[in-house]
Amino acid sequence: MTSSAERRGWLGVTSVALGSFVLVLSEFLPIGLLPAIAADLDVGIGTAGLMVVATGLVGAVAAPVVTVLTSRVDRRVVLVSLTVLLVVADGLAAIAPSFGVLLVARMLLGVGIGGFWAIGAGIAGRLVRPAATIRATSLITAGVSVATVVSLPLGALVSSLATWRLAFVIGGVLGLVALVLQLAMLPRIPAQQQVRFATLGSLLRVPRARVGLIAAAFLFAAQFAAYTYIAPYLQDLVGVGPDTVTLALLVFGVAGIVGNFAAGFTLGRSVLGTISVSKVALAIAVVLLPLLAHSVVGVFVLLVVWGLVWGALPLGMQTWMSTASPAGSETGLALFVTTIQLAIAAGSVLGGAAVSSFGLAADFWLSGGVAVVGAIVLVSLGLRRSSAVPVADEAPAPAPVTTSTGSVAVACP
Repeated sequence: MTSSAERRGWLGVTSVALGSFVLVLSEFLPIGLLPAIAADLDVGIGTAGLMVVATGLVGAVAAPVVTVLTSRVDRRVVLVSLTVLLVVADGLAAIAPSFGVLLVARMLLGVGIGGFWAIGAGIAGRLVRPAATIRATSLITAGVSVATVVSLPLGALVSSLATWRLAFVIGGVLGLVALVLQLAMLPRIPAQQQVRFATLGSLLRVPRARVGLIAAAFLFAAQFAAYTYIAPYLQDLVGVGPDTVTLALLVFGVAGIVGNFAAGFTLGRSVLGTISVSKVALAIAVVLLPLLAHSVVGVFVLLVVWGLVWGALPLGMQTWMSTASPAGSETGLALFVTTIQLAIAAGSVLGGAAVSSFGLAADFWLSGGVAVVGAIVLVSLGLRRSSAVPVADEAPAPAPVTTSTGSVAVACP
C-alpha cells in the first residue's frame, strides 16, 4: 500500500469513526431527555421509553436485512447512505410535532444503526494495511467511547438549558459533518461476497456462540431495563436537579471508559470470570440504587460501580464470541447486532412496564434479577463449553471493534 493510499485509508477510517460517534450519540440521547420529552409531548415516562424500544427493534431487523440486500453493493455507498439516513432521522426528531412522528424518526435511526454495525464495524481492515488494522479499528471505537460519555449528560444539559429538540439538532449537524467527510475521504470499497438469508443462522450451529448470544441477550436486557430510566430515577427518587443529573451521567460514562480499559487486563486471565463477576456486580448495583436513593453520595458510588462493570461487559461478551465466530464475517456481526438490539428493546419494554405498573424502584430490582439469571446461565453453560474449547480464556486479545451498545468490543480473530 503506497503512502498516499495509506493516508487516504486513514482519512476514511477517521470519517467512519465520526459516523460511529454520531450514531451512538443519537441512539442514547433520548435517555437523558426522557423527562423533558414526556412532559412536552404529553406522554408518560414509560411511554417515552418506547423511543429506545423502537430503535432497538428496527435495528435488530435492519442488521441482517441490510447485510443481505446490500451484500453486492460497494461498502462506501452503503455507509454513506446509512449516514444520510442518520441525518434525516435526527432532523425529523428535532421537528417532530407529536410522539408518533418522533417514533418514526427513531425507527429510521434504527435502520442506520443496525446496518452500520453489521457492515461498518469491521471495515477498518479494508482501508489500511493488515498490520495497522487493530490501531485503525481502535480509532473507530474511540468515537463510540466518547459518545457513550457525552450522550446522556449532553441530553440532560440541553434539556435543562433549552429545549430537548436542540439535542437532535446537534446530532443532525454532526451527522452532516460526518457525511461530508465520508464523501470526501472514503475510497471505493467493493463488496467481497454475496450474503443470503440462508447463511445468517450459521453462527447458531456453534455451541459456544449460542452460549455467548444467550448471555448477551440477558445482559443487554438487564442493562437497558434500568439504564433507560436512570434520568427519571435521579430526578424522582433521588430528588436531584438537572445539574446533578448531568454530573451523575458524566460520572457513569467516565467510569465506563475506565472499566473498558481495566477489562483488557482481567479478560487476559479469565473471560468467564470477568463476565460473571461483572454481571453480579451490575445486579448488586442496580438493586441497591433504589434502597440508597436517600443518599446522593451512595448513589454516586453505585453509579461508579455500575459504570465500571458496564464498561467491561460488552468487551467481555464479544471476546467470548470471538472464539466462536468466523473471521471478518458480516453474517456473524449481523446476528450479534440483532441479538443485542432485540435485548435492548426487550429490556426497555420490561423497564417501561415495571415503571408504569409498579414504579421506578421495581424496575431496578427487575433489572438486577435479569442480570443474576444471565450470570447463572453463563456460568452453568459456559463452564461446560469452556471444557470443550480450552483456549477461550487464554486466547490473545483480538482486534477491537464496536457495537451499538456504545462500548468497545473486540473483533473476531
